[in-house]
Amino acid sequence: MPTLDLTPDQLLTTTRAVRQRLALARPVERAVLEECLAIAHQAPTGAHRQHWHFVVVTDPAKRAALADCYRRGWRAYRAAGGGAGATRTGDPARDAALARIGASSAYLAEHLQDVPVLVVPCIAGRTDGLPAAAQAGTWGSILPAVWSFMLAARARGLGTVWTTLHLPHEREAAAVLGIPYEEVVQTALIPVAYTIGVDFRPGQREPLARTVHWDAW
Repeated sequence: MPTLDLTPDQLLTTTRAVRQRLALARPVERAVLEECLAIAHQAPTGAHRQHWHFVVVTDPAKRAALADCYRRGWRAYRAAGGGAGATRTGDPARDAALARIGASSAYLAEHLQDVPVLVVPCIAGRTDGLPAAAQAGTWGSILPAVWSFMLAARARGLGTVWTTLHLPHEREAAAVLGIPYEEVVQTALIPVAYTIGVDFRPGQREPLARTVHWDAW
């Protein structure tokens, strides 16, 4: 599969959370997904042990079941006042940007079952109730692998977004996918599809002076 002509810096700064610009009717070839997964498998992992897995879901009925779990989580989250669209900062430009994110989140919730591929990254060994240090080590292993997968997808014209709102119904999702719930924890649900257009810009971010601290907070 040809890759986009992006420098490393361009790839890192234009891999966006894509929710609305997903080509829902265009299939994603298995060979392309396998290329992305092979790259993800080269990510660094804690303790020199690869204890993560990727469940790739293309079956329409299973995608619909996962989308139902996600929508129920999304509705509960919004009802509780969560979500970018419900946030007000007092800055009109920032509020407008958050409203756009909220609208894109609602769009994804409505159309998730139509996304051609859903990827569920998992870790062997549940983290429920573990101390923060133990949790950090676990997440520090899975996150590089998933980010590598998302970067590889972007390089091939695919869009992705890290989502977690199906996790309140993780046990139900595990039953749909045959994941042994007592032994394996799901960490996210990643929609994957070709993007509508391939040009993405860096996102708006706070100035470094507000977020970077040298030697002390």
